[in-house]
Amino acid sequence: MSVKLGLIAGGGDLPQAVAQRCEAERRAIYVVRLDGFADPHLARWPGDDFGMAQIGAILKALKAQGCGAVCLAGIVSRPDFKTLKPDFKGATLLPGIVAAASRGDDALLRKILSVFEAEGFAVEGADDILGGEMLGAGALGVRTPTPEQLSDLKKALHVAERSGELDIGQGAVVCDGLVLAVEAQEGTDAMLGRVAELPADLRGSSSDRKGVLAKAPKPIQDLRVDMPVIGPRTVELAAAAGLAGIGGVAGRLILIDRSAIVAAADRLGLFVWGEER
Repeated sequence: MSVKLGLIAGGGDLPQAVAQRCEAERRAIYVVRLDGFADPHLARWPGDDFGMAQIGAILKALKAQGCGAVCLAGIVSRPDFKTLKPDFKGATLLPGIVAAASRGDDALLRKILSVFEAEGFAVEGADDILGGEMLGAGALGVRTPTPEQLSDLKKALHVAERSGELDIGQGAVVCDGLVLAVEAQEGTDAMLGRVAELPADLRGSSSDRKGVLAKAPKPIQDLRVDMPVIGPRTVELAAAAGLAGIGGVAGRLILIDRSAIVAAADRLGLFVWGEER
């Protein structure tokens, strides 16, 4: 029997996917809903709302609920540390967290993980909990990339990985060999929105799809947190930007609702491709 999971939930669809998988497997779960980030739909599972700096209260609640493991999932924007209202535990840890944040997002995440591990919690990755919901090698839907599109995908993956080495982001868009966008703090959705606003001669269209979105984990990151994710909304936004497809490293890209991703890609005429490494 799996230990009870404490889900530290930010925004986006990933926390719900984790909670749904636990429910399907009858695994006990307690959700720490982070104020301002967690989706309201997470209220259907046992849990409570907490501010980001209420670290002591979060740890106390997880222990009171009998959680033996935690999973950090979802989007959380870097806060303005001056505006946080920490509890006593949070106040003692905040200087170290701020110092880690100054070294980049990866250092910040490692620091946060160390807090939970020091309190005796095992840390589980969302990909481990979701099991088979990872992008495999080759085509996910009916379409496959042309040689030109595959070339764009490989370049976009290269750019995303080099960007990740600098702790910048996880995604990039390349069209006809030209880098159209690199993901930073704004996230994938906003990056695709920027691409959709570029001049028509730089990108594809619904009638002449060109260009590829690639997502890759940062080489420096702890893969238990912040693994790149795509869902059906990613496909919709990529299509709106005129792109021909989406790709990632096989086994290193989480799929939120695989069947819905396939249905959207096939309907909109995009490929979804897993590149073997």
